Amino acid sequence: MKVALIAKDKPGALSIRQENRPDHVAYLKANSIVEQAGPFLDDAGEMCGSLIILNVDTMADAEAFAANDPYGKAGLFESVELIIWNRVIG
Repeated sequence: MKVALIAKDKPGALSIRQENRPDHVAYLKANSIVEQAGPFLDDAGEMCGSLIILNVDTMADAEAFAANDPYGKAGLFESVELIIWNRVIG
């Protein structure tokens, strides 16, 4: 099943994102369940959150992925949602 991980950064946490970005990107690349990923941008064009599309067998797999993300471990996110997603186009 496809799951959208939607994470929003804590206000003023851009430095946490930048410091942990290499580990986060390596984590994404090392996990075959990641189908697409990229940051949300604010009005100034700065990264302020993440959208990751996962292809998992269970919601527990998505939860485990989110729990082990270096961004999450660094305390970057204000909120994280995991929502089952049905791709229609693309």
